[in-house]
Amino acid sequence: MTISLQERTCGVLLHPTSLPGPHGSGDLGPSAHAFAEWAARAGQRLWQMLPVVPPAGGCSPYQSSSAFAGNPALISLEVLHQEGWLSAEDVAPAGLPEDRVDFGATERFREERLRRAFEAFRKSPGDEFFIFCQKERDWLDDYALFCALKKAYGGQVWSKWPRALRTREPQALKQAAEEHKREIRYHQFLQYQFHRQWSALRARCAALGLALVGDIPIFIAHDSADVWQSPELYFLDTDGEPTVVAGVPPDYFSETGQRWGNVLYRWDAHKAQGYAWWIARFRSMLEKFDAVRVDHFIGFHRYWEIEASCPTAVDGRYRPGPGAPFFQALEAALGPMPIIAEDLGVLTPEVHALRERFGFPGMKVLQFSFTSDPKARHILPYTFDREVVVYTGTHDNDTCRGWFEAMKRDAATDPRAAADLAFVLDYLGTDGSDFSWDLIRLAHQSRANLAIVPVQDLLSLDTTARMNTPGVAEGNWAYRLLPGALDDALAHRLKRLSEVCGRTHYQP
Repeated sequence: MTISLQERTCGVLLHPTSLPGPHGSGDLGPSAHAFAEWAARAGQRLWQMLPVVPPAGGCSPYQSSSAFAGNPALISLEVLHQEGWLSAEDVAPAGLPEDRVDFGATERFREERLRRAFEAFRKSPGDEFFIFCQKERDWLDDYALFCALKKAYGGQVWSKWPRALRTREPQALKQAAEEHKREIRYHQFLQYQFHRQWSALRARCAALGLALVGDIPIFIAHDSADVWQSPELYFLDTDGEPTVVAGVPPDYFSETGQRWGNVLYRWDAHKAQGYAWWIARFRSMLEKFDAVRVDHFIGFHRYWEIEASCPTAVDGRYRPGPGAPFFQALEAALGPMPIIAEDLGVLTPEVHALRERFGFPGMKVLQFSFTSDPKARHILPYTFDREVVVYTGTHDNDTCRGWFEAMKRDAATDPRAAADLAFVLDYLGTDGSDFSWDLIRLAHQSRANLAIVPVQDLLSLDTTARMNTPGVAEGNWAYRLLPGALDDALAHRLKRLSEVCGRTHYQP
């Protein structure tokens, strides 16, 4: 469906893995359709997700083995059963936790059944499957071979494979494709099923008037099909290992910065190819989503480069990004793009100018928008422009309730924290007894065109429901909604707030 990011509207942030369901994590099946229906009843017009690509070597959706593939963990086993590829026994409840994702156990459970479905499917795949494979061949062939070789070599990083495969010698690739033909077909099957289920969900959302907002990380993982396929586009040594990696300098989240470890682009090489890989990447995203949040937008102006040998991000340096010519090339190929620019962090006038030149709304996070310091009143919510998206928090923040409870603990021993806490309560005109909804109301009442709220804040959940803690390697991305948590009473409350704040049609 068509969406204008200049329209006054609202939405909910929820990653599909966080949905309830019987098989260890949420997916694109019945629970996703049920959530879309609930969001529509609640007067919401946007469903924002985290990246839906397959995670690389972990569970973070921001580290992926492909910029184009869909995450096989999101394939609904229930839908495969409905289509005859799995038995009723195959889709019996897994007995896994309902409130958290146990990624290892869930992956094992799902993969066993996905392989069973493939064995049934491959006997009569049908023309539609081969049409899909042909249409997506530019990325799918290499991605499927990459996955097959990863399995064959025990999960090793591609730069540790035999040299002929590492350097993509044509005869070695041809031989590998023949040797691993069945495994390659399996991964093509997974992408086909993801495509079909995604298309069904998107069509249902469109029918409900619910637009999908995706998330595109600026960087990709070294151990990915994309880097293996086109190593000349990245800073690698002769063995295929990164020479420099991505991250951010010390900031609010970490005094040593964040060493993400992603490979860095040779922007001159991308420019020489007319930014073809990027154009294909954005085209693929806009086929899945109605709008796209571009993570770390600042990196297109300048990015933090860290020597690969450095253990932290402290000793790094800024390098120039591709700037306006990059977005001009994208718009020349794809037309004006519905992009939300994640411009949080250390901003410069040049970053603002780049975003405003192309009409991309930026982001405001209420948890970053309060201080008792009179010299910092420019960050308060009353200063927000219309051309922004306001969030109570994002996947990198604590929940609003968790943030408030931490403020109260700090205020007991820290006079500055006590002053900030008092200021927040005064600003909101509240005693804090319903703090999450105080912030939700403020977001909806703001001048910002778009207001988006994480589901955890709608439910006033504490810090145990936090999605991600930057700089902490374990325990992230695992939050799940409990069955029945999103009820009609909550939908009514959110809808009425959206109506009276002019974000959906008011019906007295």
